[in-house]
Amino acid sequence: MRMEEAPMRQDFDQRWQVLSQEVLTGMKEWRLQHPRATLKEIEVALDERLARLRARMLEDAALASASTAWEHEKESEPPRCPHCGEALQERGVYATRQLQTYGGQEIALRREYGVCPQCGAELFPPR
Repeated sequence: MRMEEAPMRQDFDQRWQVLSQEVLTGMKEWRLQHPRATLKEIEVALDERLARLRARMLEDAALASASTAWEHEKESEPPRCPHCGEALQERGVYATRQLQTYGGQEIALRREYGVCPQCGAELFPPR
């Protein structure tokens, strides 16, 4: 997946609107099925639905970020290795990084990564 395949910012409104509607509809259906639910049970059900929406929004926003690519202006310096301070070299390969959000949802960030010629550390772009 090249950066041009990442979610475009103009797609967010439509995608997030659909997911938001799913949260609202799902919550309404859940509430109808659980008319005697306690406040805590309602809160848990709502948080589960919102966590899925939050994860998608987070993933989309991160993938659309300019910091997913190693491109940098010629006058700026390349990112440095946090371990030894050496300038990182582009690896030119995309890798998928699996992360877990605060709400316990898994997201996948597909990004270019680089390698430190000094210590060999492989890193996603720090920008």
